[in-house]
Amino acid sequence: MSDVVISARDGFDARIREAEPVLADRDIESATGARLGPDTLIWKFYGDMRGLLGFQRLAGTENCIEQLGQGVADHSVIFDDFLGRARRTGPPIMRTVYAADAAHWGATVRDFHRDIKGTISDGSRYHALNPELFYWAHATFVDQVLYVTDTFIRRLSYAEKCRIFDESKTWYALYGISARDQPQTYDEFCAYWERMLERFVPHKTIVYATGYLRQGLPRPRRVPAPVWRVVSVPLNAALRTIVIGTLPEQMRTVCRLEWSPRQERRFQRFAAFMRAINPLVNRLPQRWLYTPWAHEAWTAAGVDPRRLHNRADT
Repeated sequence: MSDVVISARDGFDARIREAEPVLADRDIESATGARLGPDTLIWKFYGDMRGLLGFQRLAGTENCIEQLGQGVADHSVIFDDFLGRARRTGPPIMRTVYAADAAHWGATVRDFHRDIKGTISDGSRYHALNPELFYWAHATFVDQVLYVTDTFIRRLSYAEKCRIFDESKTWYALYGISARDQPQTYDEFCAYWERMLERFVPHKTIVYATGYLRQGLPRPRRVPAPVWRVVSVPLNAALRTIVIGTLPEQMRTVCRLEWSPRQERRFQRFAAFMRAINPLVNRLPQRWLYTPWAHEAWTAAGVDPRRLHNRADT
């Protein structure tokens, strides 16, 4: 191979260090043609409350990439108001999927990031609207839908995974950012995901955000210390099993999260139990099963999602 040929990895490194916003060639509405809707698997699964089981995988994989971790450290209140940040950023992304004015919310999410820029440890610059960086943040949401559904709701067929990925391209287009680094097929997405896992670093943002998994949950003010010493033991053990179990091996390594074959077996039993009770969960009232934004959208569409896609589509 010629020395002038830049590898995919080197090309990615060069582009991410451009540190410049690159918007899509066309406006959001014309680029997408249509928003996501009740006929999509992303509508069915993204707003499911069981998605909360993958919250640490979502936030963690995103911020294990140094530029994104540094962006949070430079421009966010995560160290002072972790839950508040989640409440402010989650709903607009949820509305990008479920709202009737999805293009508006996609532009809103994009514009949140216009001034998020800075430098990382090697002195190179970053910008949140650089396509390579912005797409990785989006990819963690696509992974959340795929992983949580397949692990805790029901097994997805290969065809369904391909369909979810294809739908995710419409989702990404709603942000109005260049798709130059976006994989074009589900298989390409899987290869891209594996390459990105190898880029994980122990940035202070994600090390801090996973501290409760190493040190245990902090004692609530209203709970007496002697009581907390008793109840926190099984609580922390269960939390570590469920949460650390969802994380890629590379994230466990950079966050110094211990994991054993015994814990893996416990996690797999829990995941199998969750899949087994899926028929019962689907009988819950819709407002209990879905986030408020998803519930509102399904109600407006006049569709009961509990009856949809309960078996793998081959």
